[in-house]
Amino acid sequence: MSRRQIRGFTLMEIMIAISITALMGGMVTMAFQTGFHAKEVVEEEADHYRMLRVAMTRMVREIGSAYVSDRYDGRRYRDQNDRPTNFVGERDRLLFTTFAHQRLYTDAKESDQAIVEYSVQTSTEKGAKGRMDLMRRVNPNVEDRMDRGGTTDVLFEGVKRVEFEYWNPERKEWDDEWDTRRADQKDKLPTRVRITLVALDENQKEARYTTQTRVMLNTELPRY
Repeated sequence: MSRRQIRGFTLMEIMIAISITALMGGMVTMAFQTGFHAKEVVEEEADHYRMLRVAMTRMVREIGSAYVSDRYDGRRYRDQNDRPTNFVGERDRLLFTTFAHQRLYTDAKESDQAIVEYSVQTSTEKGAKGRMDLMRRVNPNVEDRMDRGGTTDVLFEGVKRVEFEYWNPERKEWDDEWDTRRADQKDKLPTRVRITLVALDENQKEARYTTQTRVMLNTELPRY
């Protein structure tokens, strides 16, 4: 009767097995890390475009409901430049009164009128050094001076610039400015406003996102 020989693993075989196991573990870990990174990138891009869509939609709605009115106390606002309703549009800034204000609190002493201003400013958030944001200032009290008061919030993060253009129906062309404080534009608004946001896309290249809105009340509301 022959004796069966029992043979174990050599040290070299054990080392090779450990190396293969470690290599497989490293590959699995790398695959998980790549997947998590891809997930973060996709979520960041989704947040970016969601914020862009929200910003564009809000601007279209508020600018489309812009107005100027002759219904104010002429004794209090003797200077045309200080009247409580105006539309002051520049290439990179827009200040106006609108009927699109939304009341966020029950029984708030606010109407559907508000002063709104869009401009690009340097971010004040920690960790966002040098970042430029599109800011929105809103003041529901249209009896205040238009250039002050209200609250300011970020409408779109990481914007490079914002561009506004104003359609002049008489000259049939886009203007870079529109100011109802001027005598020739006192009682009228542009019929359309073109909005362009310039920001970095997912490839870190500048991209332009453009939309238009029609101003529904493009003549001054008369005093009755």
